[in-house]
Amino acid sequence: MEPAKSLNSAEWAEEHPAMTLQEAVDDFLEQSRIAVMGVSRSPGEAANLIYRKLRDAGYTVYAINPKATEVEGDRCYAHLADLPALPGGVVIATPPETALEIVEACAEAGIKRVWMHRSFGQGSVSDAAVQRAYVLGLTVIAGACPMMFVAPVDGGHRCIRWMLKVAGKLPEPMGEVPTTA
Repeated sequence: MEPAKSLNSAEWAEEHPAMTLQEAVDDFLEQSRIAVMGVSRSPGEAANLIYRKLRDAGYTVYAINPKATEVEGDRCYAHLADLPALPGGVVIATPPETALEIVEACAEAGIKRVWMHRSFGQGSVSDAAVQRAYVLGLTVIAGACPMMFVAPVDGGHRCIRWMLKVAGKLPEPMGEVPTTA
């Protein structure tokens, strides 16, 4: 698989016409294989909830955590390179300090979509990782929780999505190009 090429802002804008958040979400969720970075042996963690939701919705989901061999009764992989097949997207549900490294690994592997989890607070979003993802030509959803979009959406996540929308806290529409390359 060829690594993603590095693009400057003008090249990125030309290759990525403006997307709305919903278009980016739809594109991400159209992928049949999704990896979730940050799953834990503790089942109550956000990454595990997302992992289970995607698995239960029929996706082929890969759990990634370098410190675990099994989570949620499934095999867990240490790194993207260990996966049996390339996922179409990666959910980042790790501390934000690791997001940049994960974005780089995604680009190197040829994965073109990343979703940095966030509901309230900073979540997994790193400004440096968002900027780098844009420069590398990746589609990035910098915030929001996939559980607010994966059908069927439970009442709690539907309510959170509505509150974040009303408060203007959902990620901005995709396609805004960073001013630095």
